[in-house]
Amino acid sequence: MQKFVAAAAFVLLAAATAQAQQASYTWTGMGVNASGSSKCPTYKMTINVDVDGTTLKGHFQQQGRDERHFETTVGAGGAFKGKAQVGGGGTMDVTGTISDKRSDIILDGYCKFGGVLTKK
Repeated sequence: MQKFVAAAAFVLLAAATAQAQQASYTWTGMGVNASGSSKCPTYKMTINVDVDGTTLKGHFQQQGRDERHFETTVGAGGAFKGKAQVGGGGTMDVTGTISDKRSDIILDGYCKFGGVLTKK
């Protein structure tokens, strides 16, 4: 019986820990000019990120354009890095950090978008 109680307690603790690692974040703001761009400050972007353990899934949408998706892994210290496909076969670099202290994201390509993520 003691083994059963200990096993049940372990399962509940593991489930609570896994659930605690799930979080959603958002950022909305204007772009910053990248090399060769001049209209970025007129582009509004919304970025949403969902984290489940070490899996990070995100989607972003520039106002008036199609929604795009990306997926990457959160590494040691909460850092992540990946690529997102955009129109015309191009890509944007996706970098950031997810942590208890501060979470941020940057999409860098034809323009730079991002900043501090707000937990939903």
